[in-house]
Amino acid sequence: FSLKELHGIFPWLVESIFGSLDGIIVGWNLRCLQGRTNPTEYSVALDFLDPSGPMMKLVYKLQAEEYRYDFPVSYLPGPVKASIQEQVLPECSLYHNKVQFPSSGGLGLNLALNPFEYYMFYFAISLITQKNSPVTHHVSPSNSAYFILVDTYLKCFLPTEGSVLPPPSSNPGGAIPSPTPRSPAVPFTSYGMHHTSLLKRHIAHQPSVNADPASQEIWRSETLLQIFVEMWLHHYSLEMYQKMQSPHVKLEVLHYRLSISSKHHGSPAQSSYQALHAYQESFKPTEEHVLVVRLLVKHLHAFSNSLKPEPLSPSAHSHTASPLEEFKRVVIPRFVQEKLYIFLQHCFGHWPLDASFRAVLEMWLSYLQPWRYAPEKPPQSAEPLPRSVSEKWAAFIQENLLMYTKLFVGFLNRALRTDLVSPKNALMVFRVAKVFAQPNLAEMILKGEQLFLEPELVIPHRQHRLFMTPTLGGSFFSSWPPTITDASFKVKSHVYSLEGQDFQYKQMFGTEVRNLVLKLAQLICQAQQTAKSISDHSAETTASQSFFSWFRFTPSEMNGSYTGNDLDEIGQDSIKKTDEYLEKALEYLCQIFKLNEAQLTQMMMKCGTAEDENGKKQLPDCIESEEGLVLTPLGRYQIINGLRRFEVRYQGDAELQPIRSYENATLVRLLFRLSSALNERFAAQMDVLCSREDFVGRLCRYHLTHPHLVQKIRRSPVAKDRTSQNWGPRISLRFLASYRTLVSLLLIYFIAPWFHIGPVGCTFVILMGYFLYAVIMTFFSEGWKPHEH
Repeated sequence: FSLKELHGIFPWLVESIFGSLDGIIVGWNLRCLQGRTNPTEYSVALDFLDPSGPMMKLVYKLQAEEYRYDFPVSYLPGPVKASIQEQVLPECSLYHNKVQFPSSGGLGLNLALNPFEYYMFYFAISLITQKNSPVTHHVSPSNSAYFILVDTYLKCFLPTEGSVLPPPSSNPGGAIPSPTPRSPAVPFTSYGMHHTSLLKRHIAHQPSVNADPASQEIWRSETLLQIFVEMWLHHYSLEMYQKMQSPHVKLEVLHYRLSISSKHHGSPAQSSYQALHAYQESFKPTEEHVLVVRLLVKHLHAFSNSLKPEPLSPSAHSHTASPLEEFKRVVIPRFVQEKLYIFLQHCFGHWPLDASFRAVLEMWLSYLQPWRYAPEKPPQSAEPLPRSVSEKWAAFIQENLLMYTKLFVGFLNRALRTDLVSPKNALMVFRVAKVFAQPNLAEMILKGEQLFLEPELVIPHRQHRLFMTPTLGGSFFSSWPPTITDASFKVKSHVYSLEGQDFQYKQMFGTEVRNLVLKLAQLICQAQQTAKSISDHSAETTASQSFFSWFRFTPSEMNGSYTGNDLDEIGQDSIKKTDEYLEKALEYLCQIFKLNEAQLTQMMMKCGTAEDENGKKQLPDCIESEEGLVLTPLGRYQIINGLRRFEVRYQGDAELQPIRSYENATLVRLLFRLSSALNERFAAQMDVLCSREDFVGRLCRYHLTHPHLVQKIRRSPVAKDRTSQNWGPRISLRFLASYRTLVSLLLIYFIAPWFHIGPVGCTFVILMGYFLYAVIMTFFSEGWKPHEH
């Protein structure tokens, strides 16, 4: 194909691979393509899209000719799309000199992208747009072709060792010139400082754009990273978007909008209304999306940590270090920190309260621990001890203080609303507590908070710098800010640049957060008691289902109580894991916040007394009212999280209970008719016998069902007008319909001939045995009803 033909088919080829922007065309469906299920297609796709494969060779070939391709602005992330539509240029240099207004009859704004940018835009945005791809089998995101390609591109263009591989030799050019500036029909206002390109900075004095390979190396690296960050992380609401803008920028945009409104008298209110909805996009990241972002975070830590040691003269580093080394120095604070913080805040506030939050949690913890991706490895030992966080990471912790403190508070609020009896939820609390309990980490976070809370000296130039500090989401292309040596100012600059000047900081080690931690500790204690109760109940259930249980009657089966829990299904092993996770999490929280042991002991004793006269858990928190028991908000919370529950018992006529699975339906109906006939015939006589105060009366009360003498149980909240009925003493033969009873009787009749006892004699022995048992029990338990018959 000629170059012109390749130029014509390139957009079609990219769309055929990654799918259309509206998600209708699926393309190769790289997110569901796995080597285990489709080994041939998987291998072909990876080879074709490899950084040195045929597709990238085509990209470089078209790049050399400076072709441009239109990318619709309407498919960009919400904040960027809205700002461009409002004619306010985003601060990211990726969009500079690329916005094209439609010609007469055009449908919308476009970005004029070079082939490399166009390819990477489609590759990155396919993670967002292709959400409803057909899946016929379980797909592991970390094994998909898309995930592998992201990892490959990061390792190629952001190498931890050596330099970026040069483009294939078929490409006659080294560096790729920036797109030709286009003058828009309406001038743009930049809400960020207008940045100068690093590429231009490096080649400004070069006679040819091909003379400096380092510029090409940096251009591809930065472009790739900017596209990934913009497509995957640049999503948030209008409120958050405005909060990130510094005051002088807000004023500039306000003046600009007022001037536009004065020129367009049509409907300025409608324009603002549309912009509001354009900013507030409905963004719901998937678990796969989060896993890819975590891969990006981990690689950027490794990339940044591969920076060579600084020279003795810091002021000379920009002249002696290579562009790639300079890029490593600022890659996280300049490109990732701001947008990742907003992304995490969004996830913490909107993600469902279930175990899938583990993906977000691990991404957050990966960012908090750059030392895990440092080149040096900890010494191997037989018993690995917690690795102390080195003091060299203090600057990173201080410059990312909100990532540690505010998001920790956000996690606490989530943990207080989750069911910690679930092993997966308990594991998440354990993971966070373990990370923050690393030796020396809490002390460094506390030091960062102290630096932030230091009273600021009134120095005019400092106040000016605070307002004029460039946004961290800007480009590395921008000029270097003055060196800041004041650690306190660095921390304040970080906090205010992310949260605004009016931000009210909540101390992680302050009283308010400490109270939240104590609530979590109490919740952990309650969850441990609940897990223990479930474990005990499971053991009792297992025992009652043993062989010998066929020879006894279970009261809970006859009175219709349900003492189980949905968590019974998790099994003994999971309950043990839950207990281990919660116990270690509580220990770590005590280390982090130096909790008082006496206070914890009292709390655990309080949780341990949550048993009633039956040895079961307390009722949910209630208050007495005219209508009976009424749940408090705490009681509703306890029920929702499975911490406490009402004993659900059948409270109607015991004879009219629904037929159970362990009963014979025909026998239940026949025995009910027989019991009803006997009760109707001898009702008066039974009432007289049960009214006697002598031994005969006690014996009759033990044999006959008497509602007034049945042990009282704690009932759930009931209506005030609920009527009660008095059925009087009566005979109940329903227990004979139980398969367990029938099998027990058959076994007795089967074994009796071995002892030369006939059927009549066996029946007499059974009756006499039960009568003796009833007489003995009558002496020891007045009113105790092991079963109702």
